[in-house]
Amino acid sequence: MSQASNPSGTSWHFEGWDPANLDTPSVQNLLQGAVGPRPVALASTINPRGEVNLSPFSFFNVFSANPPVLIFSPALRVRDGSSKHTLRNVMEIPEVVIQVVPFALVEQVSLASSEYAEGVNEFQKAGLTAWPSLKVTPPRVAESPVHMECKVLEVKPLGTGGGAGNLVICEVVYFHVAREVLLPTGSIDPYAVDAVARLGGDWYTRSSMGLFEVEKPLRTCGIGVDALPTWLQEIGTLDGNRLARLGNQPTIPTMERCRAIFLEQFPARAFEPTSQEGRVALALRIGLLLDQGRTEQALALAMMGKEEGGQEEG
Repeated sequence: MSQASNPSGTSWHFEGWDPANLDTPSVQNLLQGAVGPRPVALASTINPRGEVNLSPFSFFNVFSANPPVLIFSPALRVRDGSSKHTLRNVMEIPEVVIQVVPFALVEQVSLASSEYAEGVNEFQKAGLTAWPSLKVTPPRVAESPVHMECKVLEVKPLGTGGGAGNLVICEVVYFHVAREVLLPTGSIDPYAVDAVARLGGDWYTRSSMGLFEVEKPLRTCGIGVDALPTWLQEIGTLDGNRLARLGNQPTIPTMERCRAIFLEQFPARAFEPTSQEGRVALALRIGLLLDQGRTEQALALAMMGKEEGGQEEG
Protein backbone atom coordinates (compact mmCIF):
# COMPACT_ATOMS: atom_id res chain seq x y z
CA MET A 1 0.00 0.00 0.00
CA SER A 2 1.32 3.47 -0.87
CA GLN A 3 0.29 6.95 0.29
CA ALA A 4 0.11 10.25 -1.57
CA SER A 5 -1.40 13.69 -1.04
CA ASN A 6 -3.26 15.74 -3.63
CA PRO A 7 -3.60 19.55 -3.81
CA SER A 8 -6.93 19.49 -1.94
CA GLY A 9 -5.17 18.13 1.11
CA THR A 10 -6.80 14.69 0.93
CA SER A 11 -4.51 11.76 1.63
CA TRP A 12 -5.04 8.72 -0.58
CA HIS A 13 -3.88 5.32 0.66
CA PHE A 14 -3.38 3.12 -2.38
CA GLU A 15 -3.66 -0.58 -3.02
CA GLY A 16 -1.96 -1.89 -6.15
CA TRP A 17 -2.42 -4.79 -8.55
CA ASP A 18 -0.65 -6.11 -11.60
CA PRO A 19 -3.40 -7.19 -14.04
CA ALA A 20 -1.21 -10.10 -15.08
CA ASN A 21 -1.77 -11.55 -11.60
CA LEU A 22 -5.56 -11.07 -11.55
CA ASP A 23 -8.34 -13.11 -13.07
CA THR A 24 -10.44 -11.51 -15.79
CA PRO A 25 -13.53 -10.77 -13.64
CA SER A 26 -11.34 -8.87 -11.16
CA VAL A 27 -9.76 -6.81 -13.94
CA GLN A 28 -13.18 -6.11 -15.42
CA ASN A 29 -14.53 -4.95 -12.05
CA LEU A 30 -11.62 -2.54 -11.62
CA LEU A 31 -12.02 -1.12 -15.13
CA GLN A 32 -15.78 -0.69 -14.90
CA GLY A 33 -15.52 0.92 -11.49
CA ALA A 34 -12.72 3.27 -12.54
CA VAL A 35 -13.79 4.30 -16.03
CA GLY A 36 -17.19 5.92 -15.85
CA PRO A 37 -19.75 7.11 -16.39
CA ARG A 38 -19.77 5.34 -19.75
CA PRO A 39 -22.46 6.12 -22.36
CA VAL A 40 -24.62 3.19 -23.42
CA ALA A 41 -25.04 2.08 -27.02
CA LEU A 42 -28.25 0.17 -27.62
CA ALA A 43 -27.23 -1.74 -30.74
CA SER A 44 -29.68 -3.44 -33.11
CA THR A 45 -28.28 -5.91 -35.63
CA ILE A 46 -29.58 -8.64 -37.91
CA ASN A 47 -28.29 -11.99 -39.16
CA PRO A 48 -28.59 -13.53 -42.65
CA ARG A 49 -31.75 -15.39 -41.56
CA GLY A 50 -33.47 -12.09 -40.82
CA GLU A 51 -33.39 -12.57 -37.03
CA VAL A 52 -32.87 -9.28 -35.22
CA ASN A 53 -30.82 -8.81 -32.06
CA LEU A 54 -30.90 -5.94 -29.59
CA SER A 55 -28.24 -5.48 -26.92
CA PRO A 56 -26.69 -2.65 -24.87
CA PHE A 57 -22.95 -1.96 -24.65
CA SER A 58 -21.22 0.47 -22.30
CA PHE A 59 -17.80 0.02 -23.87
CA PHE A 60 -18.80 2.72 -26.36
CA ASN A 61 -18.09 6.26 -27.51
CA VAL A 62 -17.76 8.68 -30.46
CA PHE A 63 -14.30 8.97 -32.05
CA SER A 64 -14.62 11.15 -35.15
CA ALA A 65 -16.89 13.75 -36.74
CA ASN A 66 -15.39 13.67 -40.25
CA PRO A 67 -16.29 10.98 -41.03
CA PRO A 68 -18.77 10.44 -38.17
CA VAL A 69 -17.43 7.33 -36.43
CA LEU A 70 -18.67 5.47 -33.35
CA ILE A 71 -16.95 2.48 -31.74
CA PHE A 72 -18.43 -0.08 -29.40
CA SER A 73 -16.96 -3.32 -28.15
CA PRO A 74 -18.82 -6.62 -27.69
CA ALA A 75 -16.39 -8.52 -25.49
CA LEU A 76 -16.12 -12.30 -25.60
CA ARG A 77 -17.99 -13.88 -22.68
CA VAL A 78 -15.73 -14.09 -19.65
CA ARG A 79 -16.94 -17.51 -18.53
CA ASP A 80 -16.27 -19.41 -21.78
CA GLY A 81 -14.81 -17.06 -24.40
CA SER A 82 -17.83 -17.40 -26.71
CA SER A 83 -19.00 -14.64 -29.06
CA LYS A 84 -22.09 -12.57 -28.43
CA HIS A 85 -24.83 -12.56 -31.05
CA THR A 86 -24.18 -8.89 -31.88
CA LEU A 87 -20.58 -9.64 -32.79
CA ARG A 88 -21.53 -12.57 -35.01
CA ASN A 89 -24.22 -10.49 -36.70
CA VAL A 90 -21.98 -7.55 -37.63
CA MET A 91 -19.38 -9.97 -38.99
CA GLU A 92 -22.01 -11.45 -41.33
CA ILE A 93 -24.04 -8.30 -42.10
CA PRO A 94 -21.83 -5.26 -41.38
CA GLU A 95 -24.60 -2.88 -40.36
CA VAL A 96 -25.91 -1.66 -37.00
CA VAL A 97 -28.26 0.95 -35.58
CA ILE A 98 -27.04 2.57 -32.36
CA GLN A 99 -29.67 4.14 -30.12
CA VAL A 100 -29.29 6.50 -27.18
CA VAL A 101 -30.77 5.12 -23.94
CA PRO A 102 -32.94 7.59 -21.96
CA PHE A 103 -33.83 6.97 -18.34
CA ALA A 104 -37.40 6.12 -19.38
CA LEU A 105 -36.07 2.95 -21.10
CA VAL A 106 -33.28 1.90 -18.74
CA GLU A 107 -34.96 -1.18 -17.27
CA GLN A 108 -36.21 -2.36 -20.66
CA VAL A 109 -32.67 -1.99 -22.01
CA SER A 110 -31.29 -3.87 -19.01
CA LEU A 111 -33.73 -6.68 -19.75
CA ALA A 112 -32.53 -6.76 -23.37
CA SER A 113 -29.03 -7.48 -22.05
CA SER A 114 -30.17 -10.91 -20.83
CA GLU A 115 -28.47 -13.76 -22.65
CA TYR A 116 -31.43 -15.09 -24.56
CA ALA A 117 -30.88 -17.92 -27.03
CA GLU A 118 -29.97 -17.04 -30.60
CA GLY A 119 -33.06 -16.17 -32.62
CA VAL A 120 -35.00 -14.81 -29.63
CA ASN A 121 -36.21 -11.29 -30.43
CA GLU A 122 -35.06 -8.91 -27.68
CA PHE A 123 -37.34 -6.19 -29.05
CA GLN A 124 -40.27 -8.36 -28.01
CA LYS A 125 -38.71 -9.51 -24.73
CA ALA A 126 -38.01 -5.92 -23.68
CA GLY A 127 -41.36 -4.60 -24.92
CA LEU A 128 -39.76 -2.26 -27.47
CA THR A 129 -40.99 -1.35 -30.95
CA ALA A 130 -38.98 -2.05 -34.12
CA TRP A 131 -39.12 0.62 -36.83
CA PRO A 132 -37.58 0.20 -40.30
CA SER A 133 -34.34 2.04 -41.02
CA LEU A 134 -33.69 4.10 -44.15
CA LYS A 135 -30.18 3.09 -45.17
CA VAL A 136 -29.39 -0.13 -43.29
CA THR A 137 -31.16 -3.44 -42.71
CA PRO A 138 -31.40 -3.67 -38.89
CA PRO A 139 -34.47 -1.96 -37.41
CA ARG A 140 -34.51 1.05 -35.07
CA VAL A 141 -35.94 1.32 -31.55
CA ALA A 142 -38.98 3.58 -31.80
CA GLU A 143 -38.92 4.52 -28.11
CA SER A 144 -35.39 5.98 -28.20
CA PRO A 145 -35.12 9.70 -29.09
CA VAL A 146 -31.87 9.30 -31.07
CA HIS A 147 -31.03 6.65 -33.69
CA MET A 148 -27.79 6.44 -35.67
CA GLU A 149 -27.80 4.12 -38.67
CA CYS A 150 -24.28 2.82 -39.27
CA LYS A 151 -22.19 0.85 -41.71
CA VAL A 152 -19.52 -1.26 -40.01
CA LEU A 153 -16.10 -0.29 -41.36
CA GLU A 154 -14.02 -2.80 -39.43
CA VAL A 155 -14.16 -5.27 -36.56
CA LYS A 156 -10.84 -5.34 -34.75
CA PRO A 157 -10.31 -8.22 -32.27
CA LEU A 158 -8.22 -7.31 -29.22
CA GLY A 159 -7.66 -10.86 -27.95
CA THR A 160 -8.92 -14.42 -28.03
CA GLY A 161 -9.83 -15.29 -24.43
CA GLY A 162 -12.88 -14.53 -22.32
CA GLY A 163 -13.28 -10.78 -21.74
CA ALA A 164 -11.35 -9.85 -24.90
CA GLY A 165 -12.87 -6.87 -26.68
CA ASN A 166 -13.76 -6.54 -30.33
CA LEU A 167 -13.81 -2.97 -31.62
CA VAL A 168 -16.77 -2.50 -33.95
CA ILE A 169 -15.86 0.64 -35.88
CA CYS A 170 -19.00 2.18 -37.35
CA GLU A 171 -19.60 5.09 -39.71
CA VAL A 172 -22.90 6.90 -39.18
CA VAL A 173 -24.80 7.12 -42.48
CA TYR A 174 -28.04 8.61 -41.13
CA PHE A 175 -29.20 10.38 -37.95
CA HIS A 176 -32.75 10.34 -36.59
CA VAL A 177 -33.36 12.80 -33.71
CA ALA A 178 -36.77 13.42 -32.13
CA ARG A 179 -37.90 17.05 -32.44
CA GLU A 180 -38.83 16.97 -28.76
CA VAL A 181 -35.16 16.78 -27.72
CA LEU A 182 -33.86 19.48 -30.07
CA LEU A 183 -33.10 23.01 -28.91
CA PRO A 184 -33.92 26.01 -31.19
CA THR A 185 -30.20 26.13 -32.04
CA GLY A 186 -30.42 22.59 -33.47
CA SER A 187 -28.37 21.12 -30.63
CA ILE A 188 -29.61 18.19 -28.59
CA ASP A 189 -30.95 19.14 -25.16
CA PRO A 190 -29.27 16.86 -22.57
CA TYR A 191 -32.12 17.38 -20.10
CA ALA A 192 -34.73 16.33 -22.67
CA VAL A 193 -32.77 13.25 -23.74
CA ASP A 194 -32.09 12.29 -20.09
CA ALA A 195 -29.48 9.75 -21.21
CA VAL A 196 -28.15 7.15 -18.81
CA ALA A 197 -24.56 6.02 -18.37
CA ARG A 198 -22.96 3.01 -16.69
CA LEU A 199 -20.67 2.85 -13.71
CA GLY A 200 -19.40 -0.21 -11.85
CA GLY A 201 -21.67 -2.98 -10.52
CA ASP A 202 -25.37 -2.16 -10.79
CA TRP A 203 -24.78 1.60 -10.73
CA TYR A 204 -25.94 4.05 -13.38
CA THR A 205 -26.19 7.81 -13.64
CA ARG A 206 -28.45 10.02 -15.74
CA SER A 207 -27.88 13.41 -17.34
CA SER A 208 -30.69 15.11 -15.42
CA MET A 209 -30.01 13.60 -12.00
CA GLY A 210 -27.53 11.63 -9.89
CA LEU A 211 -26.80 7.95 -9.31
CA PHE A 212 -29.28 5.08 -9.22
CA GLU A 213 -29.16 1.28 -9.40
CA VAL A 214 -30.69 -1.26 -11.79
CA GLU A 215 -30.09 -4.90 -10.93
CA LYS A 216 -28.39 -6.42 -13.95
CA PRO A 217 -29.58 -9.76 -15.34
CA LEU A 218 -26.89 -12.36 -14.78
CA ARG A 219 -27.10 -16.08 -15.63
CA THR A 220 -30.89 -16.31 -15.80
CA CYS A 221 -33.03 -14.73 -18.51
CA GLY A 222 -36.18 -12.88 -17.56
CA ILE A 223 -39.53 -14.12 -18.84
CA GLY A 224 -39.74 -10.98 -20.98
CA VAL A 225 -42.38 -8.31 -21.39
CA ASP A 226 -43.95 -10.44 -24.11
CA ALA A 227 -44.79 -13.07 -21.48
CA LEU A 228 -46.84 -10.63 -19.39
CA PRO A 229 -50.64 -10.72 -19.62
CA THR A 230 -52.02 -8.59 -22.43
CA TRP A 231 -54.51 -6.87 -20.12
CA LEU A 232 -51.71 -5.39 -18.01
CA GLN A 233 -50.02 -3.83 -21.02
CA GLU A 234 -53.29 -2.53 -22.45
CA ILE A 235 -54.58 -0.96 -19.23
CA GLY A 236 -51.79 1.63 -19.50
CA THR A 237 -51.00 2.28 -15.82
CA LEU A 238 -47.43 0.92 -15.88
CA ASP A 239 -44.60 2.50 -17.85
CA GLY A 240 -42.01 0.54 -19.80
CA ASN A 241 -39.52 0.41 -16.94
CA ARG A 242 -42.07 -1.14 -14.59
CA LEU A 243 -43.20 -3.66 -17.18
CA ALA A 244 -39.55 -4.55 -17.77
CA ARG A 245 -39.08 -5.07 -14.02
CA LEU A 246 -41.84 -7.68 -14.17
CA GLY A 247 -40.39 -9.16 -17.36
CA ASN A 248 -37.02 -9.50 -15.65
CA GLN A 249 -38.39 -12.11 -13.23
CA PRO A 250 -36.87 -15.52 -14.05
CA THR A 251 -40.13 -17.50 -13.69
CA ILE A 252 -43.88 -17.03 -13.45
CA PRO A 253 -45.23 -18.01 -10.00
CA THR A 254 -47.49 -21.06 -9.85
CA MET A 255 -51.21 -20.35 -9.83
CA GLU A 256 -51.34 -21.64 -6.25
CA ARG A 257 -48.74 -19.03 -5.30
CA CYS A 258 -50.58 -16.36 -7.29
CA ARG A 259 -53.85 -17.08 -5.48
CA ALA A 260 -52.13 -17.01 -2.09
CA ILE A 261 -50.57 -13.62 -2.82
CA PHE A 262 -53.89 -12.32 -4.16
CA LEU A 263 -55.68 -13.29 -0.95
CA GLU A 264 -52.88 -11.78 1.09
CA GLN A 265 -53.19 -8.48 -0.78
CA PHE A 266 -57.01 -8.44 -0.95
CA PRO A 267 -58.24 -10.43 2.08
CA ALA A 268 -61.75 -8.98 1.83
CA ARG A 269 -62.02 -8.68 -1.92
CA ALA A 270 -65.33 -7.61 -3.39
CA PHE A 271 -64.37 -8.03 -7.05
CA GLU A 272 -63.38 -10.64 -9.57
CA PRO A 273 -59.74 -10.20 -10.61
CA THR A 274 -60.58 -10.69 -14.31
CA SER A 275 -63.31 -8.01 -14.35
CA GLN A 276 -62.50 -4.49 -15.51
CA GLU A 277 -62.95 -3.21 -11.97
CA GLY A 278 -60.71 -5.98 -10.67
CA ARG A 279 -58.00 -5.33 -13.20
CA VAL A 280 -57.91 -1.63 -12.33
CA ALA A 281 -57.51 -2.55 -8.65
CA LEU A 282 -54.82 -5.09 -9.51
CA ALA A 283 -52.90 -2.62 -11.66
CA LEU A 284 -52.84 -0.02 -8.90
CA ARG A 285 -51.63 -2.56 -6.36
CA ILE A 286 -49.02 -3.92 -8.81
CA GLY A 287 -47.55 -0.43 -9.16
CA LEU A 288 -47.41 -0.05 -5.38
CA LEU A 289 -45.71 -3.43 -4.93
CA LEU A 290 -43.13 -2.58 -7.60
CA ASP A 291 -42.34 0.68 -5.81
CA GLN A 292 -41.79 -1.38 -2.65
CA GLY A 293 -39.43 -3.76 -4.45
CA ARG A 294 -41.87 -6.70 -4.15
CA THR A 295 -41.65 -7.78 -7.77
CA GLU A 296 -42.63 -11.42 -7.36
CA GLN A 297 -45.86 -10.42 -5.62
CA ALA A 298 -46.57 -7.85 -8.33
CA LEU A 299 -46.12 -10.48 -11.04
CA ALA A 300 -48.42 -12.87 -9.19
CA LEU A 301 -51.20 -10.27 -9.17
CA ALA A 302 -50.63 -9.65 -12.87
CA MET A 303 -51.24 -13.32 -13.56
CA MET A 304 -54.45 -13.24 -11.50
CA GLY A 305 -55.92 -10.81 -14.01
CA LYS A 306 -55.87 -13.51 -16.69
CA GLU A 307 -58.91 -15.58 -17.53
CA GLU A 308 -59.32 -18.99 -15.91
CA GLY A 309 -57.01 -21.62 -17.28
CA GLY A 310 -54.38 -18.98 -18.08
CA GLN A 311 -56.15 -17.74 -21.22
CA GLU A 312 -57.30 -14.17 -21.71
CA GLU A 313 -60.43 -13.20 -23.52
CA GLY A 314 -60.12 -12.35 -27.16
